Parts: sequence; structure tokens; C-alpha cells
Amino acid sequence: MSAQPGQPPLLDPHAVLHRSSERLAAHYAGIVNEETVERVVYESYTALARTAKVTTHLPSLAYRFAHERLTALGQSKGLITKDVPEVLFVCVQNSGRSQMAAALLRQVGGDRVHVRSAGSEPSSGILPTVIEVMREQGIDLSEEFPKPLTDDVVRAADAVITMGCGDACPIYPGKRYLDWTLEDPADLDLDGVRQVRDEIRSHIDQLLTEIIPGEGTNT
Repeated sequence: MSAQPGQPPLLDPHAVLHRSSERLAAHYAGIVNEETVERVVYESYTALARTAKVTTHLPSLAYRFAHERLTALGQSKGLITKDVPEVLFVCVQNSGRSQMAAALLRQVGGDRVHVRSAGSEPSSGILPTVIEVMREQGIDLSEEFPKPLTDDVVRAADAVITMGCGDACPIYPGKRYLDWTLEDPADLDLDGVRQVRDEIRSHIDQLLTEIIPGEGTNT
């Protein structure tokens, strides 16, 4: 990951990741040590690079991914307070079902819940049909990206909802585990993806009544 001869520092991934590590180390001072921050940043970059087709923005995506992971790490250790339930959606590629579920729960749940998503074998990008059917609901997924499933986000979650990843999801006591049987949008036409989206929305409404007792959904 070294810079090419004459490559400006701003375009050098190593330099960008180093600056990212410094920023995150300052943000998480007293929660996670600098060595751990740097390891998570570089691990995140490497994990995303395995499937990325375009690497231009990869360091900035790695920063976002590492930020989420470090927050989850702090939460799992009890060093960062969880003010609302943490929900993790997991499917195989994190390019369809889990992305739709996360986006819909954010839309419906608002600030009553915090949402993450991941894939056991993440793909290189969100499915175009998924982006289209979510845009119909006023949800923009253009800035989202598939993320690999990591132990820290599972540990931080209060509820883990799987959608076909099978035994790839680690099991920890004290968490709510659910499995939603949904067709893979990658195998469907646009109308089929819409149907999956609407099925997910029905599940979301039920999930909110279970994880936030006494509260209805914002419909």
C-alpha cells in the first residue's frame, strides 16, 4: 500500500489512513488505545479492499467503517453508553436485504434505535435494483457500501437479525437473535425486489414493538 514515486501525499492511501488513525485516536482517547485504533483502521481498509472495484474513495470509506467499529468496541466494553437499542442486520453480501432493512429501520425508528448492517461475504457494491426501490421510498442508499461482519459489531448489538448468512454469525448470550426468511434481491426483477422491501417493512414494524416496549411506529 505504499505510494507510487512522485505520488502526492494526499493521494497516498497510507498517509490518509495514518491521518485517519490520528483523528480517531483523539476521538476515542481514554476508550481505545492508539495501537488498537490504528489496527482497526488498517484492518478496515484491507477488508474493504478485498471486494472494492473502485479504490479512489476507499480510505474515506475505511475511516467511516473503522469509526463504526470503534464505537461498537467501546459499547461492547461498557465504555460508551448505549442510549437506544443497537440492531445489527446481517445477510451474505450486505448489498440488498440487510441494507434495505437497516435503511427502513432508520427511517421508521428515527432516534429511538441505532442501526448497523454487515455481510458474511460482502460484495463490491449495493445492488442497483435495491437503490432504485429504496429511492421510491425517499431513501438514498448511494452513499452506503457493503461492510464485512466483524466481531465488535455483533458484541455491541442488542438484536441481531440474519437473512441467510446461516452459521456465519457468532452467537453471544444475552442478545435477541432473529432470522427473517427473505428472497435474495440479486435473483429478482424490480417488482420482486419491491416485494422483499415491503416484507422487510412489515418485519420492521413488528421488531420495533419488541425492542421498544410501549412505543408504536411512526407511520
